[in-house]
Amino acid sequence: MLKHLFYPCTLLLLVSCMNVWAQGCSDAGFCTMGAMKPDQPFNKKIALKLRSMEVSFYRGTTTLSPIVYVATADLNFSLNSRTSFQLKLPYQAVEGTLGKTSGMGDISLCFTRNIYSHEKFDVQLSVGTKIPTGRSDKAVDGLPLPMYYQTSLGTYDFITGVSVITRKWLFATGIQHPFNKNNNQFLWTEWQNGPENIEYVNRYDNARELKRGTDVMLRVERNFRFSRLNFSIGLLPIFRVTKDEIADATGERFKPDGASGMALSGIFTTGYNFNVRSGIKLLLGHKIVQRDENADGLTREFVSSISYCYRF
Repeated sequence: MLKHLFYPCTLLLLVSCMNVWAQGCSDAGFCTMGAMKPDQPFNKKIALKLRSMEVSFYRGTTTLSPIVYVATADLNFSLNSRTSFQLKLPYQAVEGTLGKTSGMGDISLCFTRNIYSHEKFDVQLSVGTKIPTGRSDKAVDGLPLPMYYQTSLGTYDFITGVSVITRKWLFATGIQHPFNKNNNQFLWTEWQNGPENIEYVNRYDNARELKRGTDVMLRVERNFRFSRLNFSIGLLPIFRVTKDEIADATGERFKPDGASGMALSGIFTTGYNFNVRSGIKLLLGHKIVQRDENADGLTREFVSSISYCYRF
């Protein structure tokens, strides 16, 4: 009896004690898509259910005042025994000193193929895209808001990645490339006569007509799996390999200093399976290294994310 109660009680204790911790992913979406997802199971004895529905709730604090809330429906469909299709539908709300915003987040689509299967490891390949649901031009009282407050990145992105999964380890890498600039109009000069202290406004990075740089991610994760409970711990570096590009007040485009480089996060997950069909998962983390410039507003200090998954 005590043994059966131990795992659920342990998970509830973790949720209650760590609700201020974070995923720390701070990326434009690809670190939770397809082959790049954290905490992927590897089990040759049980046929995996490739059809699943996951609902997650996310709270992220940023380096400034905005707090980001996201509810996401993550749907996976098996096309055959080796290929699956993923659809992510997020709804996002932001609260901060400069205002409040809400709306649909960008839609993610991803195909994943098991390209090599061995008794000791699997290799998966993913190809996908992100489709904008807005123009990143939300404003308050006629004043353009920084990217921190935008519910859409406003760009069409190409995403691909590959992972190697064993019983104990997950290694993944991926790339995300945006094809266009968005319509954000935030510049410090627009807020010179605004209601907020200009010194605070100047802490946000200018983002007028932002074209994000290309991101490359790596994931290294060690898993510990038991009959119903599992843990993982890992590192997630994301490299912006090309600089962001924005426009100044005259419309001339330039690349700010510090708009490329590495952001590094530590990741911890824990999950509990109620049965073969359903379970819950908590994903936590901490941002270790930030980039100097973050015009895209994706920087997170701490995030907590809890999700429920049903496989059918």
